[in-house]
Amino acid sequence: MADGTIIQCSNCGTKNRVRPTPTGIPRCSVCHTVLPWIVDAEPAGFEDEIRASVPVLVDFWAPWCGPCRMVSPLVERVGRDNAGRMKVVKLNVDDAPEISARYEVRGIPLLVVICDGSEVDRLVGAAPLEQLRAWLEPHLPAATGEHVHHVE
Repeated sequence: MADGTIIQCSNCGTKNRVRPTPTGIPRCSVCHTVLPWIVDAEPAGFEDEIRASVPVLVDFWAPWCGPCRMVSPLVERVGRDNAGRMKVVKLNVDDAPEISARYEVRGIPLLVVICDGSEVDRLVGAAPLEQLRAWLEPHLPAATGEHVHHVE
């Protein structure tokens, strides 16, 4: 979305508008708590959304896909649990056939990790939460707040 995504702060409840940005991580405008960076991307804004200073987890999904409906809350939970360490971008494949073709989406749900603009890993199918966490963790920066993946 060109105008940004509204993300509510889990600390103080403030609603913050977060726009796509290749630098930094979103923080609450009031209390400065790191916000979970979870966005629903439109095809026109997808390229802007996947450029970030942290690894991006792209969730390729469709509303008619039962396994997608099981995975989506887990992806959002992992995004909230790793606020400041990753960004989640959700893309409805029915709205984005060109992007789906470019990423060779053959089955959904498909999760793709993008670091510094390049795909580094993918996971097809409905993985349980612990498997999702174990698969994703090696791609995330250290939890100390230092980010190993920077976009300069």
